[in-house]
Amino acid sequence: MTKFNEYRLKPFLLEAVEKLGFTEPTAIQKEMIPQIMSGNSAIGQSHTGTGKTHSFIIPIVERIDVSKQEVQAVIAAPTRELGTQIFNEIQKLIGDSGIEVKSFIGGTDKQRSINKLKTQPHIVIGTPGRLKDLVNENALLVHTAKILVVDEADLAFDMGFIEEIDQVAGKMREDLEMYVFSATIPEKLKPFLKKYMANPAHIKIGDKRPAAEGLDFYLVPVRSKKKVERLQEVMQIINPYLAIIFVNTRTNADYIAEELSKKGIRVGKIHGDLAPRERVKMMKQVRDLEYQYIVATDLAARGIDIQGVSHVINYELPEDLEFFIHRVGRTARAGLKGVAITLFSPEDEDAIVRVEKMGIPFQQKDIVKGEFVDMKERHGRKKRVRTENEADTKAKSMVHKPKSVKPMYKKKMKWKMDEIKKAERRKNRKK
Repeated sequence: MTKFNEYRLKPFLLEAVEKLGFTEPTAIQKEMIPQIMSGNSAIGQSHTGTGKTHSFIIPIVERIDVSKQEVQAVIAAPTRELGTQIFNEIQKLIGDSGIEVKSFIGGTDKQRSINKLKTQPHIVIGTPGRLKDLVNENALLVHTAKILVVDEADLAFDMGFIEEIDQVAGKMREDLEMYVFSATIPEKLKPFLKKYMANPAHIKIGDKRPAAEGLDFYLVPVRSKKKVERLQEVMQIINPYLAIIFVNTRTNADYIAEELSKKGIRVGKIHGDLAPRERVKMMKQVRDLEYQYIVATDLAARGIDIQGVSHVINYELPEDLEFFIHRVGRTARAGLKGVAITLFSPEDEDAIVRVEKMGIPFQQKDIVKGEFVDMKERHGRKKRVRTENEADTKAKSMVHKPKSVKPMYKKKMKWKMDEIKKAERRKNRKK
């Protein structure tokens, strides 16, 4: 088995890794750590919850030369929360090694960021827009940096940040090493990758089995109830340590939070309309376990690491079904078990089928007397072979296609057959 000490890490780093409780590298770490240690540009494609962050921060910390007071690595994160999360994880690794790390995220005072750069840090983490601004102000000097990490690249592309990252990368060294991490590689992202990466290693982890082990998937029909009422029934059953309720829009997040609050349930909210200060406060309250439930849009699935999530509830399926994997990946992490519950209506059938084709093994559940019970397979009715009864058989034998076909002959044949069937059923009832 590969162990972390086989990477010949510096003693302080090995000690920090052991304190974090890491003994065996994850699949993405086994592949990416040697690539980054060797200075080979690479694309790491893996789903959330696979240990991706440590697959790049461990080798980056290992490669920092503290004798040079200059920027040596830049990490671009598409959201403020993800940037803060990466910063916090690096802090746990560096100890008193003398490595300086600074974080620069949007929504904070730009002048204060500039003041923090009177001495250049060894590692910089930031959101693309803020990194670009600081580089353009000549406050952040990235021309010395050899390493650029683009985390959650597909999300960065979706949010329109690739242009800002491109501007930062353009100011870095010609022999730039780029490490791109993404759950998917959209076609439109490829020109950017080709610009900076000649022949990168492309490492794909868990492509055939996106769902985490130890994770159960429940599919619960809404039936004739209001959806929010069905949600409340689910909540009364599960009693989670911490549950995230996913919705597609900020409006729905506000609506669900308000409806649950009316029932006396204290619920947190995470979506893009929250001001930076509110988001920081909300994340602190979540970490302090002030909430048992959080209502969130898909921002939380990609940009925030929330510890201790025991349940995920899909109040509605994501519009981009790829996000289903990111959502459910918030639970069953680090060897723990989890449950992902999806509420569905008949109009969701096509989307459910597509999610099943992604490898999700749904268990059909209904709610009876305040408990989950197994229900018949959703496709049972479709699979049942239709048998012809005697009335059908007799009608078909008595009605034949006319020799000379006239307009509406098919409808007339059907009418005749229906009349014969009715007559036969009347006879059977009299018997």
